[in-house]
Amino acid sequence: MLGKEDKREMAKMLQAKINAIQGLGKVSREHCNDGLLPFSNAFPDGVFPVGTIHECISYEPAEAASTTAFITAITGKLMKESGLVLWIGNDRKIFPPGLNHFGLTPDRIVFITVSKTKEALWAIEEALKCEALTCVVGEIKELGFTDSRRLQLAVERSGVTGFIHRYRPFAENTVACTTRWRITPITSAFNGMLSGVGHSCWDVQLLKVKNGRPNSWKVRWSGDGFLSLEEQHRSIPFIHERTAG
Repeated sequence: MLGKEDKREMAKMLQAKINAIQGLGKVSREHCNDGLLPFSNAFPDGVFPVGTIHECISYEPAEAASTTAFITAITGKLMKESGLVLWIGNDRKIFPPGLNHFGLTPDRIVFITVSKTKEALWAIEEALKCEALTCVVGEIKELGFTDSRRLQLAVERSGVTGFIHRYRPFAENTVACTTRWRITPITSAFNGMLSGVGHSCWDVQLLKVKNGRPNSWKVRWSGDGFLSLEEQHRSIPFIHERTAG
């Protein structure tokens, strides 16, 4: 007869299998507390899912830049000391050395530039099938449900984590991705008298998530991980608005 601990472990294993079948991806406890903790509680079992597709949407240039930084920071955490990421898009505006600040060195990224949406989708899908990669980032405007399902099936077999960044899509249509994020820049927090000068700060909105709880967080990137602005505010007198007069 199984004891309580054995039953709990069996239940966790079964839930993990169910989550994978439902497209939630794999859970990686290795990354649970490594700079991703502010977001982990929104997911089943309290762990940021890998081996699945995360969709990010932005509409303004500032949002697009923040989203790129957010994806870079997450990818850097998932890759740790090894791994390779493929970055696919049709209009690369990234300054590679700037990615160092968000924990991802340019020598671990392969950029692929394509001119047509059909070519980009093909390249993204093929990259997501490659088990040698840790992450794939695809910049594409429109993504239909059928195409998104193909991408999700690819990562379920390979275990690669995918990020799809859609800039100014015509509609926020239904897709098979596990999550939908929107990242908005907010005034930088700084321990001093100069507002707007300091680490990158974002309003991170998890708009949709399979089997989880949509949520939002105000965070700053410390260079090592994401920190909640609310927690920082309780310990350090950050200034978020310009001083009047």
